[in-house]
Amino acid sequence: MKILIAYDGSECANTALEDLKRAGLPNEVEALVMSTADVFLPPPDTEGETTAPVYVPDAVKRARELAQGQLDEADAQAKQASEEVRTMFPSWHVRYEALADSPAWALIRTADEWKPDLIVMGARGHSVFGGRLILGSISQRVLYEAKCSVRIARASQKNADDPVRILIGVDHSSDSTAAVDAVCSRNWPKGSEAGVLAVVDTVMAIDSAKWIEVDDEKKWDKVREIFEPTAEKLRRAGLHTEVLVRRGTPADEMLDEANTWGAECIFVGAKGARGIERLLLGSVSSAISARAHCSVEVVRR
Repeated sequence: MKILIAYDGSECANTALEDLKRAGLPNEVEALVMSTADVFLPPPDTEGETTAPVYVPDAVKRARELAQGQLDEADAQAKQASEEVRTMFPSWHVRYEALADSPAWALIRTADEWKPDLIVMGARGHSVFGGRLILGSISQRVLYEAKCSVRIARASQKNADDPVRILIGVDHSSDSTAAVDAVCSRNWPKGSEAGVLAVVDTVMAIDSAKWIEVDDEKKWDKVREIFEPTAEKLRRAGLHTEVLVRRGTPADEMLDEANTWGAECIFVGAKGARGIERLLLGSVSSAISARAHCSVEVVRR
């Protein structure tokens, strides 16, 4: 498994490192810890063999020195974080990198080139300019643009070996199936639980050609039957699992259930199906990742 870890030295970035212990990740991982300096680093001055020395104004020199200093600081942060990750997971192969670039686009471009399975980042961060809060703009941009799964990490009060409670949004879409598969592929502590949550309206698609009416709670047993094979798959993976059904707006119901049930992480597909397959980013996935009190993993195949 390949994991790209965004790190900027903020409290939320440190939380993301701690959250790795509760993410059920495998023993064999290639991890890249990346920090960015949100600056433009001018290219070095060059002199031709037959040309006169290049004149560089003092203001340009100072700007270059400032930018280089910020990049050096980012490099030191990435190195420190990589050492922490290596201490937490001795079997992982961990390296680090620092780039002078816009944080979100640096992550997206690196992910496009390196092709990780998962990007891990804090819910918020700060820029190198005075510790300014970005308020999730970077994480939301990465969620929109990344071609892989993204985990938005938040703090947990439990120890690494304590059982984990995982809430999974399901709707028969391929990405919700991928979310279930992602949970099944992880190594969770003994006694961990999974809630398979289906949010219903008045009808639900069984497949592309068959629908059932779910307009009242008396018919929800049929919904539970539909998702029972999914629950059984999770049980075979070692998780105590139950099928949960709610009616309402998917994002609101998932967040409310996560709070009521005490979920530590929500797994949700990047796309869903409600009549037609549509992008959920900007609605369900985006709302959950922005408003949840726990970690959220948005899954893409």
